[in-house]
Amino acid sequence: MSSTPMKVSPFGLMSAIIKGEPVVVSDPANASAYESVAAELSSILTENRQLAMIVTTTIAVLLGCIVMLVLRRSGGSGNSSKRAETLKPLVIKPRNEDEVDDGRKKVTIFFGTQTGTAEGFAKALGEEAKARYEKIRFKIVDLDDYAADDDEYEEKLKKEDVAFFFLATYGDGEPTDNAARFYKWFTEGNDRGEWLKNLKYGVFGLGNRQYEHFNKVAKVVDDILVEQGAQRLVHVGLGDDDQCIEDDFTAWREALWPELDTLLREEGDTAVTPYTAAVLEYRVSIHNSEDALNEKNLANGNGHVVFDAQHPYRANVAVRKELHTPESDRSCTHLEFDIAGSGLTYETGDHVGVLCDNLNETVEEALRLLDMSPDTYFSLHSDKEDGTPISTSLPPPFPPCNLRTALTRYACLLSSPKKSALVALAAHASNPTEAERLKHLASPAGKDEYSKWVVESQRSLLEVMAEFPSAKPPLGVFFAAVAPRLQPRFYSISSSPKIAKTTIHVTCALVHEKMPTGRIHKGVCSTWMKSAVPYEKNENCSSAPIFVRQSNFKLPSDSKVPIIMIGPGTGLAPFRGFLQERLALVESGVELGPSVLFFGCRNRRMDFIYEEELQGFLESGALSELSVAFSREGPTKEYVQHKMMDKASDIWNMISEGAYVYVCGDAKGMARDVHRSLHTIAQEQGSMDSTKAESFVKNLQMSGRYLRDVW
Repeated sequence: MSSTPMKVSPFGLMSAIIKGEPVVVSDPANASAYESVAAELSSILTENRQLAMIVTTTIAVLLGCIVMLVLRRSGGSGNSSKRAETLKPLVIKPRNEDEVDDGRKKVTIFFGTQTGTAEGFAKALGEEAKARYEKIRFKIVDLDDYAADDDEYEEKLKKEDVAFFFLATYGDGEPTDNAARFYKWFTEGNDRGEWLKNLKYGVFGLGNRQYEHFNKVAKVVDDILVEQGAQRLVHVGLGDDDQCIEDDFTAWREALWPELDTLLREEGDTAVTPYTAAVLEYRVSIHNSEDALNEKNLANGNGHVVFDAQHPYRANVAVRKELHTPESDRSCTHLEFDIAGSGLTYETGDHVGVLCDNLNETVEEALRLLDMSPDTYFSLHSDKEDGTPISTSLPPPFPPCNLRTALTRYACLLSSPKKSALVALAAHASNPTEAERLKHLASPAGKDEYSKWVVESQRSLLEVMAEFPSAKPPLGVFFAAVAPRLQPRFYSISSSPKIAKTTIHVTCALVHEKMPTGRIHKGVCSTWMKSAVPYEKNENCSSAPIFVRQSNFKLPSDSKVPIIMIGPGTGLAPFRGFLQERLALVESGVELGPSVLFFGCRNRRMDFIYEEELQGFLESGALSELSVAFSREGPTKEYVQHKMMDKASDIWNMISEGAYVYVCGDAKGMARDVHRSLHTIAQEQGSMDSTKAESFVKNLQMSGRYLRDVW
């Protein structure tokens, strides 16, 4: 069959080439030219499929824009009120680096971090490993970014040959936010058998030995990896932040190198040269006042639908009041953040993260020690001028601002400096004696001295800098290697959206303590809250960036299930939310099961917080029984665990009837004592021996009937 002559447009020509159809040209004079161009284009596109995809996608986008423009113009004079949808740009994602097989061995380093320490260790290991094993490809991965769902976690982990996990534990043995999804999948998944036989691995945990579930997440993941066939390269590292976690990491890393040498080095590889980690430093641009970038103040909205630590909502303070009476020598603040119209929501039992500013006196001291103008306007860059990254270990830079703003919003100035910070200070100390002293404190030989002088004395970064006045790090070093980022403070929300839909309530005890050095430590966030100005008193009110973190500290879905709440001091916070929710249920006619609250404070005349509200909950039926321990009223100190033992029979009966047990407050002391009391109650009231009683309490935890919100 002969082809019908036709005119060939550029789009027609491209379409024919892509489809592989012959091109027929009606104009004999141009036929050879068209055919020549077609042949050449066809050859190029056939050999380069990626170019073909880009070309065709570009044409499709252009055609779509033209069609949309025509539709919008033609619809402009019509009577239809329907708005045209915004044309969404087509994003062509580059092929994932993970999927590129360049023939090199691959090592993946995962991290689950809450404050950035685990991520820092993961990147430090990666940097040194790259220097030691040049033929190996190392990749550092945020566990939350590794996979979109459970199936992808399994599919991708199955392909790993060598992997390392840096896993922090916080709260009541919980994983960090960015590791929660992975941890839930890995620990609760179906029995997969020994499906990880090809995986060689190591785990380093970050925790605090003062807490009951020390490094629980790391230990659990390590155990499951072994159960599922993976081969452990090095013992699980148990980093202890109560002492010097950097030393723990160093010891674990040094034990790892011989194993990796055997696994990754080949015959003929060059000898390993001693590695010295470079002091991290941002590239800094200083801007003159006349051409400085306009500083973008954080407005109430952040342009994001989802609010989180990276995209908080700046909320005004609606209400602030002191909860202690004037007789008390301490302070506790009730504060309400206004979230009306923000789209920010919460559930009873959730936590709120608050990003507070450093105190003015702290910032002034930092400016004095750095000896720089507070008006110095600068921007930080994590890449060189040619665009190549400086180091994978650098945290993302904060927005351009002046030095006063940077120290106020972004620098943690009151925590004890890490050894890496001392090394950075030493590198920029003009006095040789001071430089050597700083190096010694950061060295293995100075381990004991660092432990006593920095850790046990709780010396702040500013106190250390004051001891070494010749150390004047430049801005790029100070914000990259000396001062860590100021972290959000988390609080159990003390309200329920059923009662307080447009506000988030916080109950915060003031931190005002004398340190071993004599310094008075003022809590960053608690001090800010105590002095916050609410808009009920002044339109020029205080505000702070906030976000909500979900919690599993929830009331039973069945309102008739009995509940036992134990929360002295500010541990009452989430239970105030619980009782508000139960009050709303009572008022709507819902039947409630029995409830008892064990609360504790020093003296009823000084710190019996929310006393009137608690009486109201009792009268309404939202709370069945209130038991209060006053630790400073009688001849002997009485705490909540003593009140529990007084009610041992009642508690056991409620638990036997399916009650949920909730504990909130101090993890190091109170929560441990309460746990022992529960164990004793089970043993005595349930006629069990110690082993069976402990197993019983553990089963309560495993079944979700014994929940703790501790810090």
